[in-house]
Amino acid sequence: MGYSVGEVAGYAGITVRTLHHYDEIGLLRPVGRSYAGHRRYDDADLDRLQQILFYRELGFPLDEVATLLDDPAADPSAHLRRQYELLSARISSLREMAAAVERAMEAKKMGINLTPEEKFEVFGDHDPEQYAQEVERRWGDTDAYRESQRRAALYSKRDWLRIKEANEEWTRRLIAVIDSGQKAGSEAAMDLAEEHRQQICRVHYACGYEIHTALGEMFVADERFRHNLDKDKEGLAAFLQEAILANAARNR
Repeated sequence: MGYSVGEVAGYAGITVRTLHHYDEIGLLRPVGRSYAGHRRYDDADLDRLQQILFYRELGFPLDEVATLLDDPAADPSAHLRRQYELLSARISSLREMAAAVERAMEAKKMGINLTPEEKFEVFGDHDPEQYAQEVERRWGDTDAYRESQRRAALYSKRDWLRIKEANEEWTRRLIAVIDSGQKAGSEAAMDLAEEHRQQICRVHYACGYEIHTALGEMFVADERFRHNLDKDKEGLAAFLQEAILANAARNR
């Protein structure tokens, strides 16, 4: 007697109405009917339904599905090969989409897990997300960027306050070295440059001497960084860059 329309709908995870529609448009006509006039499906009908649902999942319109399935030149092996090719393309596309979503998730972490009120308490008028898109564009493909994002997502307000206090205390000591008349190549200045590098390693990412030297150059070349450093003391950015260079040379 085959399968009833309700049974087939249950097997396929679709509605009875969908099966009625497929019958009405000639896409899937059941092999026969019961004595009471109800639709009955056999195994060949179920195989065809499987093909229909596969192509529908890939976004094919019903009329194109009918053309594909009713092509007299096509055989089951041809359908399988076509489905394999389509599935492979779909998998590749989904992987690219997943990678894009993953990148978006990582980018969201740049916001630091604080409320707007907490961000102001920690950073004041400085918005840590102000240059988030630029940072991701310039360094988004680097291990350092990904590690920094991962760590930032884990820090609490207390963590950020502790980091801020450590940075402020380090800045006061660097200014004291400048005010004492010592040069950027002095032991005291180089030691503070090394402390700066190690703080980056502890808080953000692995910062070798080459990366640290590049950061020092950016502190001077980029007006935003230079202004942020020089607001504590005029010439601080240039002094720090020289100390970073001297410290890197010392550790070669």
